[in-house]
Amino acid sequence: MTEPIPNRKIIHVDMDAFYASVEQMDNPELKGKPLAVGGSENRGVVAAASYEARKFGVRSAMSGIQAKRNCPDLIFVPPRFDRYKEISKKISAIFHEYTDLVEPLSLDEAYLDVTQNKKGNPSATLIAQEIRKRIFEEVGITASAGISVNKFVAKVASDYNKPNGQKTVYPEEVEGFLENLEIKRFYGIGKVTKERMYHFGIFTGKDLKTKSQEFLEEHFGKSGLYFYNIVRGIHNSQVKPNRIAKSVAAEHTFNENLTSEIFMMEKLERIAEELERRLKKYKISGKTVTLKIKYSDFTTQTRSKTLPYFISDKGLLLETAKDLLFQERMKDSVRLLGISLNNLNTEVKKTVVVQLRFEF
Repeated sequence: MTEPIPNRKIIHVDMDAFYASVEQMDNPELKGKPLAVGGSENRGVVAAASYEARKFGVRSAMSGIQAKRNCPDLIFVPPRFDRYKEISKKISAIFHEYTDLVEPLSLDEAYLDVTQNKKGNPSATLIAQEIRKRIFEEVGITASAGISVNKFVAKVASDYNKPNGQKTVYPEEVEGFLENLEIKRFYGIGKVTKERMYHFGIFTGKDLKTKSQEFLEEHFGKSGLYFYNIVRGIHNSQVKPNRIAKSVAAEHTFNENLTSEIFMMEKLERIAEELERRLKKYKISGKTVTLKIKYSDFTTQTRSKTLPYFISDKGLLLETAKDLLFQERMKDSVRLLGISLNNLNTEVKKTVVVQLRFEF
């Protein structure tokens, strides 16, 4: 017997081109112009692009060289993460005036469970409108929002009327909304999975819904059940105010590609120092060290090693990263190195929440 799906009132708030919007807010001369945060026309990777730049096909994670080709008038500005964190805290403070059930996904997006909220407002749609209005008036940038019965549908909906818009998917509309949605707009279906689904004739949610659980598990492994459920609007993950970190990482992109392991070791020592600072700050340790290597052709390789004990010390991090570095020869010059630590000593505390059905 299938368990009843709890109807929650979930809002997913997503800031519009956050880094670029903050830069345009702080420097009015940049408003209305194609802008890329990070990278340069000669090097680096775009961290964020304004909507003016996106019209030319400039996207995050694109090389600065390619971005400049797409948009010759593109303006590059260096990222200011301290400023972005400052703005993010102001936005978070607004969220918490409505509910304590706020789960940040990054500096620029978060889930809010407003099923029971501090304002006593029964309408999640009106709460989202009010929050977006306050962010614009009190912070100075715009946000979009998705509102629905669970986190998955809310996140998909938040992308529907971007920028500076919102969409509510009511309980009775969920399955129809998902059936009509292109499969590439499903959160969690990336480029590779999308192409595999196209191969099986799955182009929309309706196509996905015709596939049995057995078929999806056979061809998509553990993700099969997830796909089977989400297209039916089943996603019972709760909004978790204190998300437990699964990994802690530090990495660095170099001004010039590195070809010598000796120079790489020097860089890894600094990266290990930064990672140690972050681990000490949050009193975290872990067992699995992963070395990330991005080559000059933008391909990425990872090498991991799991230790029999928890570590957070720079010396042990560096020693393990060194072993991984010399595990095999480099296939090309290196533009980025990173060290991450997972299999952490953090504990996940599970709680059971029982919620009743009510008007949305």
